[in-house]
Amino acid sequence: MKTALTLALSSCFGVVLLTTQPAHGADPTPTPDAAPPCGKLVGTNAAGGFALRSGEPVDFVTAGQATHGTLLVFSDGPVFRAYWQPEGSEEKYALANAGPDSVRLVSTPPQGTPTRGAQPGGTTQPMQVLSCPKF
Repeated sequence: MKTALTLALSSCFGVVLLTTQPAHGADPTPTPDAAPPCGKLVGTNAAGGFALRSGEPVDFVTAGQATHGTLLVFSDGPVFRAYWQPEGSEEKYALANAGPDSVRLVSTPPQGTPTRGAQPGGTTQPMQVLSCPKF
């Protein structure tokens, strides 16, 4: 019984550590030879920021072109994951942390349960996108 409990706690602890770490390959400190941002995720309000909640309209802007989309938020217990979905597409892109105010868009199926309402509800400034998919 003691061994099973220790393994279960170790597994839970490992999951917590994994979910609180930045995405693999994310570099929180930009290097001089790093590629510049290739786009931005911006809200539709005048300031360009957006709330982290499902249904929030968020545009991907690159080279003067805007692709309209929606933010989707999924939860797995206390962990929230944000995804961006282009308008008219089934594809969903995880917002993988790539440093302060920067993300990478990673095409992946959502994990967790869709949130309802205003959860988690925090706000963010426009986000630099360091990996830009083709739409």
